[in-house]
Amino acid sequence: MSTFPTSAISRLRMATDGEGVTTLVCAWGCPLRCAYCLNKFTWDEKTKREYLTPRELYDRVRVDSLYFEATGGGVTFGGGEPLMYAEFFPEFRELCGSKWKLYAETCLSVPREKVWAAAKAIDGFIVDIKDTDEAIYRAYTGADVSAALDNLRLLSTLVDPSEIRVRLPLIPDYNTDCDRDRSEAVLRDMGIVNIERFTYVIR
Repeated sequence: MSTFPTSAISRLRMATDGEGVTTLVCAWGCPLRCAYCLNKFTWDEKTKREYLTPRELYDRVRVDSLYFEATGGGVTFGGGEPLMYAEFFPEFRELCGSKWKLYAETCLSVPREKVWAAAKAIDGFIVDIKDTDEAIYRAYTGADVSAALDNLRLLSTLVDPSEIRVRLPLIPDYNTDCDRDRSEAVLRDMGIVNIERFTYVIR
C-alpha cells in the first residue's frame, strides 16, 4: 500500500484550490527550488511529516464530506509536488468514490509514469508552469522546462482539456508581460484552453 508524505492539511477552503469547498493536502518534497517559493517547508528536511495511507488520509478528511458533496468540492493535493506520489491517488479514489472531486496542483516536473497514474484518478489539474522559456524557467526554478512541457502535452492527451488549468505568473525580476504572451501562445498551440494569468506577490 502506498503512503503520502503529508506536511500540512488545510480544511474548508472555498474555490481556491478547485471547485466548491476543498481540503488541501500538502505533500512533502519538490523537484524545484523556486526563488519565491511560498511553501519552502514542504521540501525542508527539518519539516515534520506524516506518511499517511489512503485509509488514514480518508479518515482524516471525511469529516467534511457533506461540504464536498454539497458544493461539488473535495480534496486538493498540493505541495510540494504531489505527483511524486501519484500511485497514491487511485487507491484514495477507491475509498472516496466519485462523489468527491480530486484535484492536483502540480509543476509536472515528474517522471511520465506519474502523469499516467495521476490521470486515472484526478478530476482537475492546476498546473503551475512558471514560464515556457528555458532560460527563464531554469533561472527561477533551477530545473529544465522541457520535462514539464512534455508532461503537459501528455496530460492533454489523457484527460479532457477542460480539466487542465495552467497558471502563468508574472514573476518580478524574472519575466515580463511579453514573456507571458509568448508562453501563452505556446500553451494555446498545445491545445490548452484554461490559462490563468496573475502576478506573484513577493513576501
